Amino acid sequence: MENISSNHPLRRLFTGLVEQAFCAEVGMCDPRLTDYMTDLLVSFTRIDRLNTIRDVSGKELNQIAAVLMSASQERPTTQLDRDRLVYRNIGDFTLFWAGVYPERLRLCRRDPADVMVDYVAHGKRSYAIVSRLADEDDAPPSSLFRHLSEDFEFCLHGLGLVRRGWEETLSSGRDSGEILY
Repeated sequence: MENISSNHPLRRLFTGLVEQAFCAEVGMCDPRLTDYMTDLLVSFTRIDRLNTIRDVSGKELNQIAAVLMSASQERPTTQLDRDRLVYRNIGDFTLFWAGVYPERLRLCRRDPADVMVDYVAHGKRSYAIVSRLADEDDAPPSSLFRHLSEDFEFCLHGLGLVRRGWEETLSSGRDSGEILY
């Protein structure tokens, strides 16, 4: 997957919106957190990033229930890297959708496979698991995932503010040519 460079207009837009929302409005001025939120938003602009977890046959798992079932079949003591990836993806996926597109969750809840899934609880739990599986020397460190787990609802609120900010930016026409091209 190709990364979006640090000077790309989309990354600059998200960096500004995240810093405004998280630092000025939510009061969470942790640079590791704001960088993670920016990276999350930038990475989820690519559809292939939304479904990075696959089952043993290679089929994309695009429902949280399927990802959780796959993760529960793995043994964390033998598949540490896979478990970190799976649980981080669950945390990222739930944080993104519940924070940026909460109205989409109402549509997802009609899907029988996801009816019983509580996105917030699973997101918090997943980040807590990653914080226990990761080390402080890892990038990102275990303390960031603990922070994401403990302050999940604040992060949801911050991402909602980011969405409102980008919608206002697009509707006002400011920098729209720079953003799209």
